[in-house]
Amino acid sequence: MSENVCYVDSYARSIQARLRAVEPPAAEGTGALVLLDRTVFYPGGGGQPADRGTLRTADGWTWQVVGARRQGDEIWHELEPGTEPPPAGLSGPDAGALFTADLDWERRHRLMRTHTALHALCGVVWRDYGALVTGGNMEPGAGRMDFEFERMSGELVGAIESAVNEELLRARDVRVNVLPREEAFAIPDLIRTKVNLLPEGIQEIRTIEIVGLDLQADGGTHVANTREVGTIRVTGYESKGRINKRIRMELVAPESS
Repeated sequence: MSENVCYVDSYARSIQARLRAVEPPAAEGTGALVLLDRTVFYPGGGGQPADRGTLRTADGWTWQVVGARRQGDEIWHELEPGTEPPPAGLSGPDAGALFTADLDWERRHRLMRTHTALHALCGVVWRDYGALVTGGNMEPGAGRMDFEFERMSGELVGAIESAVNEELLRARDVRVNVLPREEAFAIPDLIRTKVNLLPEGIQEIRTIEIVGLDLQADGGTHVANTREVGTIRVTGYESKGRINKRIRMELVAPESS
C-alpha cells in the first residue's frame, strides 16, 4: 500500500521515497507509470484534479509528473508522454532507488483554496436554503457546483456570493479528521451530495470541517484557514434541469497565501 502524506498534511510539498515499480505506457499518447513507497501527490477524486510535479534522483534523473491515479491501494504517478524511463537495471534507476517527489506547489495551493471555497459555498447553500449538491468540479482557481434548486436568479446568486465571502473573511479554521464509519454516519447531514458516493466497505471516513459553517465527508486537500482562500466571485449560473442549477465561481486574490 502506498503511503500518501497529502491526506494528513496538505502542506507537504516534497518528500523522499523509494522506487517500487515502473510500468510502460498503456497506449500511444500516454505516459509511463511510476510507483513509489510513499508520495505527496493527490491522485484526483471528488472533483479535484490530480497533482503535477517532478520525481528526481540525486544522480540526475528527473521525470515530469503530469498526473497521479489510485489503483486499488496504490498510487501511481503518470509521467509526461514521451519521457518513458529505461527499464530498471539497464540504464535507469533500480527498484529501491531514492527519489525526491516534488509538487507543483503553486498549482496545488490554488486547488486547495478552490476546494475550500467550494465547501464554503456548499455550507452556505445548505445552511440558508437546504439544497443538496448534485455535482461539482474544479480547476486551479475556479470551480462549479450544482444544487437542487427549482429556481435561481441573479439576486439569489448575489446573496449567496455575499454570504460565502462573509464566511471566508471570518478566518474560520479548517480541520481534517478521520472517524470510524459508524461514528461518522451518526453526524447529521455529513453527506451533502444527492447520491452517497462513499464505498460501502470503507471503515474509516475522512471529514473536512470549516469550523462553525460546514462539516462533510471529503478526501481532498484544503487550506488550514479560510483567510487563505481570499474571496470568491460568482462568474455565472445556469439551469441544468428542472431542479438542478449550476453556480460557477472563481477565486479573488487572498489576504495571504
